Amino acid sequence: MELLLASKSPRRRQLLGELRLPLKVIDIDVDESIDVATPVELIAQTIAQKKASAIAAESLTRDQVLVTADTVVVLDNKVLGKPKDLSQARQMLQSLSGKCHTVYTGVCLKSCEKTALFTEATKVFFKSLTAEEIDFYITQYNPVDKAGSYGIQEWIGMIGVEKIEGCYYNVMGLPVARIYDNLKQYYTKS
Repeated sequence: MELLLASKSPRRRQLLGELRLPLKVIDIDVDESIDVATPVELIAQTIAQKKASAIAAESLTRDQVLVTADTVVVLDNKVLGKPKDLSQARQMLQSLSGKCHTVYTGVCLKSCEKTALFTEATKVFFKSLTAEEIDFYITQYNPVDKAGSYGIQEWIGMIGVEKIEGCYYNVMGLPVARIYDNLKQYYTKS
C-alpha cells in the first residue's frame, strides 16, 4: 500500500512517515472556506473531505490511499485558526492560558474503492501562562504556522500543557493510531 499525503504540513509528513508505509506527498490547492453554519466539531472533517474531493478516485491505483486532514483549535465554541502575525499569536495564547480547549482533526482516507471520513477530538488543558512565557515562545518559535498559535511538541507544550484527554498526536495535527486502525480495517487485502 502506498499512502498519498495531500498536505503541506511538515508535522503530518513526519507523523505519517512513522507508519513505515510507502509515502508520497502530493500538492493540492482547494478553497478551504466553509458554510458558517457548519458546527465547529465538523469544520476540520468538512475541509479534509474537500481536499480529498480534489483527487478523483479513478486516478488512484488499487494500492494507493489518499490521506487528507485538517486541524482546528476550538475555545468557547470559537475556532482559533493560524494567526496572521505575532500580535495575534500572543492574543490567542493569552486566551488559551488557564483554560481547556478542544483540538479537532478531520481525516479523509480515500482509495479507488472506498472512503473513510472521521474526526478525532482531544481536550487540552493549559496552565496559566505568564506574559514572559508567551513572549519567549512567540519570539523563539514559529507560532504563525500553527492552528491556535502553538505546537504541543514545542517548548510551550512542555511547560504549559497540564494534561490532555485524547490523542497527543491529534494535537500535533494527525491522529496516527486512528488512521492506522482505519487503514487496517478498510484497506488491507484479504
